[in-house]
Amino acid sequence: MSDPSTLAAELLKEHRDSIDRLDAVLVYTLAERFKHTKAVGQLKAQHTLPPSDPLRESQQIERLQRMAIEADLDPEFATKFLNFIIGEVIQHHKKHQE
Repeated sequence: MSDPSTLAAELLKEHRDSIDRLDAVLVYTLAERFKHTKAVGQLKAQHTLPPSDPLRESQQIERLQRMAIEADLDPEFATKFLNFIIGEVIQHHKKHQE
């Protein structure tokens, strides 16, 4: 019979290993996303388009909220997360226009 604390430690390790793998997926996914937004920023700068696109941003937020609900993730958290990313992207786009 296994010691309950040993079993708990094994389960904790499994969960933490999964979290570590998912963190890596998030980091590499964000890096890939920012490669594309950098290209968008360069295009906008070349064609003197504004760094921000409020219509696109609101559509993305609505889309993300729907996906969050489907994924059983708090849509308010998902919105805050996307707004943070959008803010970073806009700052990058503004730098391209300088």
